[in-house]
Amino acid sequence: MSTTDTVVASAITLTEDDLGPRITHASTRRWLTGPGLPCENGLFRFTGLTRPGGPLTVAEATGAADRLPPALRDQLVIGAFAVPAGLEPESVLLDGATGEVSSAYVQDRPDLMNCRPLAPSLPTFVRFAAATDELAGLRGQFAAYAGRYGTKAVAEASRQLLAVFEEGADGEPAPFWRMAALIRPLALVAGPGTASGLALDLPLRLLDEEFGRRGVVRFEDVDFPATLTHEPTRRFLRETGLPEDGFLFSLDTDQPLRTLTEYAADDCGGGFPPGHLPAHADRLIRVGHLIDDHCLVVDGATGAVLSWSEGDGALRPLNTDISTLAFTLWLLHRERSLDEASGHALTSDAYDQLALTMIQVLASVDPTGTGSDTDWHYWTCLFQDEAGGVL
Repeated sequence: MSTTDTVVASAITLTEDDLGPRITHASTRRWLTGPGLPCENGLFRFTGLTRPGGPLTVAEATGAADRLPPALRDQLVIGAFAVPAGLEPESVLLDGATGEVSSAYVQDRPDLMNCRPLAPSLPTFVRFAAATDELAGLRGQFAAYAGRYGTKAVAEASRQLLAVFEEGADGEPAPFWRMAALIRPLALVAGPGTASGLALDLPLRLLDEEFGRRGVVRFEDVDFPATLTHEPTRRFLRETGLPEDGFLFSLDTDQPLRTLTEYAADDCGGGFPPGHLPAHADRLIRVGHLIDDHCLVVDGATGAVLSWSEGDGALRPLNTDISTLAFTLWLLHRERSLDEASGHALTSDAYDQLALTMIQVLASVDPTGTGSDTDWHYWTCLFQDEAGGVL
């Protein structure tokens, strides 16, 4: 086994000895001993290929050959999906006889394993992964989108990426790639913040077009507590506003915004035990509520957006600021609209893959709370709630 540099990127390649007798498909053998698979990819990790002795079969990985469907036993585990810390990665499988690539959760209940197609061949699989990576990095065939933001850029990038997938799969790409073409370009809707003084500069009327003008609430200075001193946040709430009902989030609109201290005294009868409120609750402004008894609060001095649990009093990062919160609410609403337009194909075909795609898109725009240094993040956990029908 060796690691070589190609024109495109460094790659993992295998020797004929590494391949052994398990991979009989001639063009697949040529690919693995030639171009190979990328060492670095935003979607997948090919650790199975770097294992001494070559990749394991599913039967070897589970130790339960007698309980596996015959079609799965000899599939080779060549890698896994790249996932945030704490999530269970889905394995990438290679059929050594046909060269087809698929995915499955290789687990201790092999009778429950479900294999899902990814690509008809390794070269197609690599091409699809590379195109998705190029979109994320705005390079290669997507370099022209650098500096372009807004709904038009999203629509054009989505069509271009889908065309790559359809061409390589005879018009019928696997659900994972179809959702990638619909969801991943959504990260292009807003550019880095310059004029706003916030993390993002959202296009004018983006929220109005998504939620309807009557569905977006804009505030006046009289609505702000004295401790909301972060001017970019004040300006965003005045000029852009937030959706009144973002499905998972509802604004407080029946009275001026209040600090968390005021909210606890007015609505909760001051019933929280000592120490339940954060020490700086008087500068945390309650903007609205999230499901599962969480308050959405803004730090009036810094503009940071956090979730506060009424149950255990925990205060955790939610979004970098009000602009990335607005993007998150827009992302959720857009995904639901796309799912409805597709006849709910996004959520019915592979919910877990959709959740992972949504988490990665959000992390690419706003890494707050989604990195490996956190053990719990509200949006990350909610996206994975298939039973609750969040997506």
